[in-house]
Amino acid sequence: MAGHVRPSDLRAAARLATQATLGTSGIVEGVHQSVWRTLGAPGGAQSDRTRGLTGLVYRCVNGITQAVGAGLDTALARLEPLLGAMDAAPADSTQRLAVLAALNGVIGDRLQADANPLALPMTLQFDSRTIDPDAPPPAGAVGGRLVLLVHGLCMNDRQWQTWRTAADGSLQPGLDHGQALAQAQGFTPLYLRYNTGRPICDNGRELSALLQRLLAAWPVPVDELVVVAHSMGGLVTRSAVHQAQQAGQDWHQRLTRIVFLGTPHHGAPLERAGNWVDVLLGSTPWSAPFGRLARLRSSGITDLRHGTLLAGDRAGGDRFARHADRRLPVPLPLPAGVACLAVAATLAGRRSRVAERLLGDGLVPLRSALGQHDEPARALAFAAHAQKIVYRTGHMQLLSDPAVGRIVSDWLAQHPTARH
Repeated sequence: MAGHVRPSDLRAAARLATQATLGTSGIVEGVHQSVWRTLGAPGGAQSDRTRGLTGLVYRCVNGITQAVGAGLDTALARLEPLLGAMDAAPADSTQRLAVLAALNGVIGDRLQADANPLALPMTLQFDSRTIDPDAPPPAGAVGGRLVLLVHGLCMNDRQWQTWRTAADGSLQPGLDHGQALAQAQGFTPLYLRYNTGRPICDNGRELSALLQRLLAAWPVPVDELVVVAHSMGGLVTRSAVHQAQQAGQDWHQRLTRIVFLGTPHHGAPLERAGNWVDVLLGSTPWSAPFGRLARLRSSGITDLRHGTLLAGDRAGGDRFARHADRRLPVPLPLPAGVACLAVAATLAGRRSRVAERLLGDGLVPLRSALGQHDEPARALAFAAHAQKIVYRTGHMQLLSDPAVGRIVSDWLAQHPTARH
């Protein structure tokens, strides 16, 4: 099969096409009914549905679409074994994985709910391959000092191995923090791959269970576990540690240090902007049907509004509705007994109030990445020596910038453990 498409992708794409057609039909019907309502015509059983012959037409369109979609799904399911035998493409090409990661970030919760084959499962990667947490690599291939790298929204594990633009404009291999720590300090690097569109609390719970299994089966004694997390990955990590403690799991007792790279501990303004889009689109009957488009964004994305980590913080109400920070009584503190480093980036050349609040690294404000908050009770207690700022650096550059790598390596070398 040509390119980077798997046989199962055809079936998954057919499902997405069916859902997209149904969604588009719903938006069109909503606009149609909004027009009728302004003319005084009655609506259907629901405020955004038409009635009479018009309603019958829309129901027929939806029914036919669902029938065709079900038929395609059945036919492609039967063809998958044959197509799979003909497919000589690599299982996970870098290009395919990048597209899947982006798709999962945007609608990953829906993909999982629909059991769509495009939904990425949570897996651990070692030496460019997926490993079984219950049967990890043999003792000769690994050590007892582990570093786990956790990526952010719409990304995947291979994007830790990326390219960067040098000062002269040339494209050069970027720094892989995992490999750099393996070479400099003897860590065994592991990379997490996961569906970033799921709620952060769900990913945290699954990561906790995964690490419990992994450390129980690790072939040599685990002296320590270090996590290097980028962006959303830091929120998933904090959620995992808390849920491990609540569930009585013991893997977190091996966790000594966490490095947060551009983590939006108190949220990111782009999600808040998306929330304002919801409000604005819903303010008039003409635009309200299009509010469904803004509501396509995943649970993972809406959790970034305030940095939501736990199921209790998400409880009740419409996750798309505009609301204040619901992390009560205050945001989850940093894990006790674990040394934590916050690395924040800014596109500015120096610190300023405007740069901190509006610019940041292009996605995450400086203060959010440092855990700082206008309300002292909500601020995270990063030690002064564990708050680092890199200038003229964007959010994605944190993944591979050599200056960031030096900060991480030096800090880990100077602060070997928080447990004594």
